Amino acid sequence: MLKYIKQGKRALCVLICFLAVTAAAGKDRSITYASDLTNDSIREKEAEINKAREEKKALQNGLTDIQALKKALEASKKELAGYVEELDANLVSIQTKINELKTMISEKEEEIDQKANELEEALEVQQQQYEAMKTRIKFMYEKGETMYLELLLGSESFGDMLNKADYIQKLSAYDRKMLDQYVDYAEYVALCKEELEEEKDVLNEAKKTVEEEEASLNQLIADKEQEIYKLSSDIQDKNAAIKEYEAEIATQNDTIKALEAAVAEERKRLAEEQARKYDGGIFTWPAPSYTRISDEYGDRMHPTLGVKRFHNGLDMAAPGGSPILAAYDGKVVAADYNSSMGNYIMIDHGDSLYTIYMHASALYVSKGTEVAKGQKIAAVGTTGRSTGNHLHFSVRLNGNYVNPRNYLGG
Repeated sequence: MLKYIKQGKRALCVLICFLAVTAAAGKDRSITYASDLTNDSIREKEAEINKAREEKKALQNGLTDIQALKKALEASKKELAGYVEELDANLVSIQTKINELKTMISEKEEEIDQKANELEEALEVQQQQYEAMKTRIKFMYEKGETMYLELLLGSESFGDMLNKADYIQKLSAYDRKMLDQYVDYAEYVALCKEELEEEKDVLNEAKKTVEEEEASLNQLIADKEQEIYKLSSDIQDKNAAIKEYEAEIATQNDTIKALEAAVAEERKRLAEEQARKYDGGIFTWPAPSYTRISDEYGDRMHPTLGVKRFHNGLDMAAPGGSPILAAYDGKVVAADYNSSMGNYIMIDHGDSLYTIYMHASALYVSKGTEVAKGQKIAAVGTTGRSTGNHLHFSVRLNGNYVNPRNYLGG
């Protein structure tokens, strides 16, 4: 009988010591009911923490080395077309990285909200369990030893006493189990807190990286602008610069006319009822994020050459990476790159009506794709013969450029 009384005392001592240690630690650690927590849960949290640390390290190690890029580009400055093409490849790469980082930031903010909710729920359960165990310990302190003694002394038979002794053992085992669960969940909640802090660090690092990458992007764009302006800054080279510009435009026109001719040849092979028809609808604005029209269609004073030249489209100044939309339903007949137009797309709308989208930082459709009015087809950039982020939007009808405003609403 004394053996079982001592067992009861030991259980009580374990719980009292546990409460004292927990109070002294003063940490917000959590516990759940039943056996929801497993070693897998703890291992999963540890893996997520390690993953967050690796993400942060990758962000720190993945920054664009802008100085190395500029040094590599120096050799190609002697030949402007080659320089522009090489620099554009770097601009596209950095803009793509920025877009990926912004997507990561958005996803990380959602993850942090989720982790914060998980931690809040765990702490709420912790408080409930803590109150329950405190009540249990208070009861054991006031009644425990007397209860065990009365329980055993009140046995009606030796068999009854053995049954009650077994009950005391099970009660002690239960208290021990609850203590073990509390200790396990203390570790789990600590990991939850650590994970949340690591995720916040990753988010801050991603935001910092975006700022640095955007600074690198802007520096390259400024260098490109300087080189293009430098081409026409010397009066003695003015005529040469004008000739080069006119040659670039001629190359553009030859490329576009060749595409039109290829489409016309294809149409000949189609039956009349299968030919694409333009139904006369209003175009959507292809750069919905544009802040202003930086150059109108028609004759204008060329910004770098200082002479009057025909401008065959509308220039819509818009942030780099912002969307470019298909102005109307049609079929993509070109999605390519050249040193003058940069990344460009050409869409056939039927009845010899085409739209052209130049200087994109990224292309999201390929040749042969059927697109719908308002569909995202590319992203604004400054590739090709361009000195800043904008969309050059052109419309051609029957082999000639026409004013895009004739087709645009608003």
